[in-house]
Amino acid sequence: MATQKRNAASHDSSDFYQSPRLPADHGYQVVALVLQGGGALGSYQAGVYQGLAEANLHPNWVAGISIGALNAAIIAGNPPEKRVERLHEFWQTICQPPFLPPSPMAALNGADDLPSELLQWFNGWEAWRALIEGQKGFFLPRLMQPSSGSPAKISYYDTAPLKQTLESLVDFDRINDAGEMRVTVGAVNVKSGNFVSFDNTTERLRAEHFMASGALPPGFPAVEIDGEYYWDGGVVSNTPLYQVLSTEPRKNSLIFQVDLWSAHGDLPSNLSTVALRQKDIQYSSRTRLITTHMERTQQYRRLLRELLELVPDEVKKDNPWCRRATAVACDRRFNIIHLIYNDKACEGHYKDFQFGALTMRDHWRSGLSDIEHSLGHPDWLDMPTTDKPVRTHDVHRQQ
Repeated sequence: MATQKRNAASHDSSDFYQSPRLPADHGYQVVALVLQGGGALGSYQAGVYQGLAEANLHPNWVAGISIGALNAAIIAGNPPEKRVERLHEFWQTICQPPFLPPSPMAALNGADDLPSELLQWFNGWEAWRALIEGQKGFFLPRLMQPSSGSPAKISYYDTAPLKQTLESLVDFDRINDAGEMRVTVGAVNVKSGNFVSFDNTTERLRAEHFMASGALPPGFPAVEIDGEYYWDGGVVSNTPLYQVLSTEPRKNSLIFQVDLWSAHGDLPSNLSTVALRQKDIQYSSRTRLITTHMERTQQYRRLLRELLELVPDEVKKDNPWCRRATAVACDRRFNIIHLIYNDKACEGHYKDFQFGALTMRDHWRSGLSDIEHSLGHPDWLDMPTTDKPVRTHDVHRQQ
């Protein structure tokens, strides 16, 4: 069946463990999945993960911000054969209204054949419902919104349902098995303003760590962890890519960076599109800026390593500058497969809180299609060469 018509929830076990995309001797020490924040757009990332699972590409490190952190929890907190099923269950849950029945259009499988004007109206309606009603298993509006008090109470919505959802779908003992998969999520310390990475190699992760990564103010409350309060990591940086690239010791890495906001877009033509462009620019990851910086840095590290080869061993051993240079020098290589969700004409500035089930399935299919097209270039998975140690690929950029 054509990809664009495939059921977003397709996760039959026969889809798993097909012919591997990477040979056993691929040379990558890290296969990372890096997930940006973006609210309701996050089902695009679930579609990307489904495509990776079907290609027998299983990451050993998953890192996320905000909704990316929640997807990371579902992935890392379940065995490989259950991850797509659990992602489906998570998104089916949070894309329902909590009390009143779903809109009739939510039962449709796809929106391809619907008029754009109808979709725009429907998307606006679903976004309005999210603001008024909340989303099942995720957040509910506070009937009485406190103007002061604990940071954990000052917000428009209560995210207590999210804790219950995570604890029902995630095995936190599995999440904290760093030997199985490394897990990193980003948040911001409300008091210091510093970006903080919670990592299962240094501490035990609980539901609160993932909720903190997605606690975007003023909608969602700060989350208390060990006496400190944290907000959504996207307040400072909407991707943990830099943390993955800069972690010591550096390792040969294949990284799937999945972004939900694109820094590139059309000039706005009205107030609604002004709000949309503002969000796109604010929350885009600057992924290409990070990778360009990393490429230059890694070239300098390799150059330093080559120069050190010309220095006699007794000098390298006794000279403090040579010892420092040896610690900095590196010949590691990084291959980044970049996937960016492309907006649809019927979406507005509320796309990140439009949790309608119909739109969720379309986002999922888009992610599945994009990763399948990316994996359709098998040479993209090849280890970068020593003269170009950092390489990036983007299926949309190639078109």
